[in-house]
Parts: sequence; structure tokens; C-alpha cells
Amino acid sequence: MTREDIRTAVLEGLSNIAPETDPTSIGDAADLREALDIDSMDFLNFVIALHKRLQVAIPEVDYPKLLTIGGAVDYLDAKLA
Repeated sequence: MTREDIRTAVLEGLSNIAPETDPTSIGDAADLREALDIDSMDFLNFVIALHKRLQVAIPEVDYPKLLTIGGAVDYLDAKLA
């Protein structure tokens, strides 16, 4: 899976939890919770969606690594390597 495939999965996951927003307009370093105005349950649903789609185990201790689009792509790319 390429980094672009991973990025697409991340953006689609964000679109599903915050359909009223355009995640492609968010910078790679922006805090997703603030940029999308999502709460902890929405963020958890995002992590679960990534786990299901990419078949990657994401322990709770690693959740902070997924707080930005860039961080999520880097983390998932490393896990899938």
C-alpha cells in the first residue's frame, strides 16, 4: 500500500466522521480534533475505521500519533511496512 493510498484512507475516514467538512482543506500538521471540531468518541470512531479498513492494530497508547493527517499517514505507513 502506498502513502497516497494510506492518505486516501485517512481522508475518507475523516469524511465519514465529519461529513460536513472537507478534510482535504486541513493542513497535514493541524490537530484534527480542533480542525474538524470532533470529540473523543468521533476520534475513536476514526481510529476504529482505520483499523478495520487497513487491518492495522492501533493500541491506545499510539492514538496521539494519529492527531494530525501527516502523523496518521506516517504512523500507518510505518505499521504497514
